Amino acid sequence: MAEGPFLDLRHLKMIRAIARHGRVTDAAEALGITSSALSHRIREAERRLDLVLFTRMHKRLRMTPAAEYLAEMADRVLGEMERAELDVRRMDRGIAHVVRICVETYSSYHWLPGFNTYLRDHLPDTELQVTANVGRDPVHALMNRDVDLVIASGDTQPIGTCNLPLFSDELLFVVAPEHRLAGKPFVDGVDIEGEEFITYALTPEPDREFARLFRPSGRYPRWTTMVELPEAIVELVAAGQGSSVLAGWAVRPAIKTGRLVGARVGKSGIDVPWQALIRLDDQQVGPILEVAKALADWCAENGGFG
Repeated sequence: MAEGPFLDLRHLKMIRAIARHGRVTDAAEALGITSSALSHRIREAERRLDLVLFTRMHKRLRMTPAAEYLAEMADRVLGEMERAELDVRRMDRGIAHVVRICVETYSSYHWLPGFNTYLRDHLPDTELQVTANVGRDPVHALMNRDVDLVIASGDTQPIGTCNLPLFSDELLFVVAPEHRLAGKPFVDGVDIEGEEFITYALTPEPDREFARLFRPSGRYPRWTTMVELPEAIVELVAAGQGSSVLAGWAVRPAIKTGRLVGARVGKSGIDVPWQALIRLDDQQVGPILEVAKALADWCAENGGFG
């Protein structure tokens, strides 16, 4: 029997397109080919592998377990190819290294231009690439090599990672400027009992507002909705449609412009450490470690993310 691989990149692109779009016409359009050409490519892939990849149901294609597995692998292989091609094009511009970063939970990047300028001065041959859509499970993305550096809250070190402390930041209870609690230096359980509250996660986190304020006081706000994007929560709170507790660094731009008002959570406040996580095998000298160190130095000089 001949040795594989038996499929070409065009077959992997075909499988990925069908996994994403389902319909033959939509997948063909995404690939820039005709429906008949797509059907021919499917038959060719099935003939080369000697198995069935898709079954038809009306105008949609149902993936077999083999196709689902190949679709997952196609995402990885094509993703790595696309990143490699982007990397070599950057090398042609004098960029030797590309480090992909993401922030846990939040998508606030007002701090990025300042750090990017700092990085260009200190590591001119290294470029940052912000990776989206991994904020809810960044450690998995890190270990799966979808991202190289994760900015995460807390001080725990997940298995397979090493961490560099960045800064400590205070949680803030945020409301609209006209809210009845606006102007208070801090809020306690009595203040927020029954208050309409918007959260990005229903699972209580240790050392946050639930464990440090709600539970000890026996007073709870009225959970009105869960919105997974903190930036969307900011918009709802600014419109007077609820209150929330968010990372101070992420909401300070809205506070500075007067769209939100922030107060400490409890009289003593709640500080949360933030850290840079990288993979253990990147803890030796290399561009990922150098970026993590540069980020820690920049945070020390600027008091965190502002």
